[in-house]
Amino acid sequence: MTRIRAVVALQVIVTLFLLLLCSPVQTASEFNPYKVLGVTKSSSQAEIKKAYKQLAREWHPDKNKDPGAEDTFIKISKSYEILSNEDKRANYDQYGQLDENRHHGQPQQGFRHFQDNFYFDESFFHFPRPSRDFADSKYMLRYTQYVSDVIPDSFKRPYLIKITSDWCFTCIHIEPVWKEVVLELEALGVGIGVVDVGHERRLANHLGAHRTPSILGLINGKVTIFHYAIVKEHLRQFVEDLLPHRLVEKITDRNYLDFLNGWHEENKPHVLLFDQVPVVSLLYKLAAFAYKDYVRFGFVDQGLMETVNLLQQFNINTYAPTMLLFKENAEKPADIIQAQGMKRQIVDEFISSNRFLLVPRLVNQKLFDELCPVKQFHRRRKYCVLLITAADKSFNPGNNAFLSFASFNSKEVLRFAYVYQKQQQPLCDALLKNKESMPPQVVILERRNTAGKVLYRAITGGWNGSEEDKYRLQEQLDLLQKDPSFLNYDAMLPELNNEFASMFLIQWLYSGYDYLSQIVEDVLQSNWREMMPLLSLIFSALFILFGTVVIQAFSDSGEEPKPKEAPKTENGSASAANSSRPPKKNFVEVTELTDITYTSNLVKLRPGHINVVLVLTDATKNVLLSKFAKEVYSFTGSLTMHYSFLNVDKHRQWMDSLLEFAQDPMQVDSDEDEADHKVDYTGYVLALNGRKKYFCLFKPVYTGDDLGGRSSDDGGAGSSSGSLRSGSWEEQPHKHPRSTSTLQIHHKLDRLGLWMERLMEGTLPRHYVPTWPGLDKLTTNK
Repeated sequence: MTRIRAVVALQVIVTLFLLLLCSPVQTASEFNPYKVLGVTKSSSQAEIKKAYKQLAREWHPDKNKDPGAEDTFIKISKSYEILSNEDKRANYDQYGQLDENRHHGQPQQGFRHFQDNFYFDESFFHFPRPSRDFADSKYMLRYTQYVSDVIPDSFKRPYLIKITSDWCFTCIHIEPVWKEVVLELEALGVGIGVVDVGHERRLANHLGAHRTPSILGLINGKVTIFHYAIVKEHLRQFVEDLLPHRLVEKITDRNYLDFLNGWHEENKPHVLLFDQVPVVSLLYKLAAFAYKDYVRFGFVDQGLMETVNLLQQFNINTYAPTMLLFKENAEKPADIIQAQGMKRQIVDEFISSNRFLLVPRLVNQKLFDELCPVKQFHRRRKYCVLLITAADKSFNPGNNAFLSFASFNSKEVLRFAYVYQKQQQPLCDALLKNKESMPPQVVILERRNTAGKVLYRAITGGWNGSEEDKYRLQEQLDLLQKDPSFLNYDAMLPELNNEFASMFLIQWLYSGYDYLSQIVEDVLQSNWREMMPLLSLIFSALFILFGTVVIQAFSDSGEEPKPKEAPKTENGSASAANSSRPPKKNFVEVTELTDITYTSNLVKLRPGHINVVLVLTDATKNVLLSKFAKEVYSFTGSLTMHYSFLNVDKHRQWMDSLLEFAQDPMQVDSDEDEADHKVDYTGYVLALNGRKKYFCLFKPVYTGDDLGGRSSDDGGAGSSSGSLRSGSWEEQPHKHPRSTSTLQIHHKLDRLGLWMERLMEGTLPRHYVPTWPGLDKLTTNK
């Protein structure tokens, strides 16, 4: 009997299972991108894009304060992601699926509804579902947040950014590694970011991320793509390679005195880290990068024979990492910490409290603002005791006495500093005007506003460093604590000179070294397609060089050509045209910008070089190129200017994408939304700076007398800013219908010469783009 009941129960369960499996269950929360955007299945891509932009403006969380605005905006973005891609749209229309990785012809719709309505362990069926692991939402980045917060912060710490999406199944496999790396690197001070392509497509495009998953590194505002296998060791090394070289100096018994005595020239405290590990830890490198403007860092390997005397001199415990901070005294550290497990918070507190010397020298306005801040509240008064002196050795006794006095007056309300008169002459003139006293001189001042107003008073009798001078200064400081009106003079101080500006050449050399290193790294990591322009350039140069050598080798040395007689001038002298200067080209070399020449002619163009690109069509190619060559011919003498043309019939999407990047994330071109016809880019000229990632825009403006009798003076093609004025080409159709005649096309570039002059002067407005759109990915077959 028991067996019969079990069989009957099993039959009932199987029957119910088959019924539920075969019957399609429609849920009320079924996601329909057409309904979300308010379009139909027959809508064109232009209609879908227009609907998306209108809804995005309405439901963007930064503008719409509705509690559900963010969820609605996410649905709108996801719907547009599906419908704007023809493959995804066709897949959804046929199968009603959103899964990118499921093959066509496998609907599995009934089972999907069954799975959604019955809760069971889905790992039994091995159907992984896309989900965002642990706390990715904590690190989610938006475009505005990236521009306003992350980029400035990248000058203090590197960022590790993951590019992912809700429907990226490969992203699930890297989640355990990503989680482990985030927990470790974030504790060391590395910034973490996550970009969801479905929600922040614009930010992903600006970062140059074209696939998911991707890992990017950001430091000093520069983005670097991670190319290796996603494992913990590789990601850690990737972050370490992002940091600049020369952050930490290796210190031994031979060079430690030179390192510690460098405080005078660098005007910074110096830190020594003693550790048994032979390599500098990532924690210490990150701290060195964060405080590189304030402190100089050195590392001592305790296991070397060259550091034995150094360990004995400072009595270092070799069983735990030790940090010593030195200021003006190279023989005795000003502060010390020692810990077995060094934490980033401990390192930050240690360095932040010792960022300045006891008596730093005012070398720029930034240091002056930090040492002597503007008074905000009465209880937060900060008085700056300033010694005006000189760099001559005869002033050293007085300078040392001032340092000794400052070391015994460690009150928070007082800040001691000194300044060289010759290096900061305008500042000293403002404080010592109408006075016969000359340096050395001590001045007590209090800043009242950021415009430069100060209250001050000079100590009578000057400063020679005697005991009497110290007593007099201490007496007046005590009087100042009791009566703030003691400062009875006021002045407007000029901005301080940047004394470290003379080090620009050294910084430029370091930047050049980093730039060459980056080129080598890019060559080694690029694929063959990306390397083709570079290889083509190298082989072309070798071919030209080889051809020149061969021609000279086989030339007949016995037969010399007769020199041509130089034309004579009226006084019988040879013409100046016979000089050794090479003649100027009598033609303009214009190359076509295609997906093959795109990288070499724009993305990897040398620093300081600009590519001037003419936008044309097949029908207007000959006319516009002829006019373009005449307008730019006078500027071909510049070696930094290159000239190309772009066929808009083939690359319209690239133009749309580039001009859209120049806009605010929420700004939508009203002309594109209201007008049904496409923008006519014929005659546009772009000045593209590939390295600095900006472009200047010239829009054609009619200036001839053929339409309406307008004179050339009435046209506004200077439109050098890229904006159209009353006489612009776009406004002519109201009185005169558009025509594609040769004469009208020829006049589109009438004011290009004036625009080129402003380009050479550097007075044109610049439109910056974080990254150049890929020409090969946006190319459509004609």
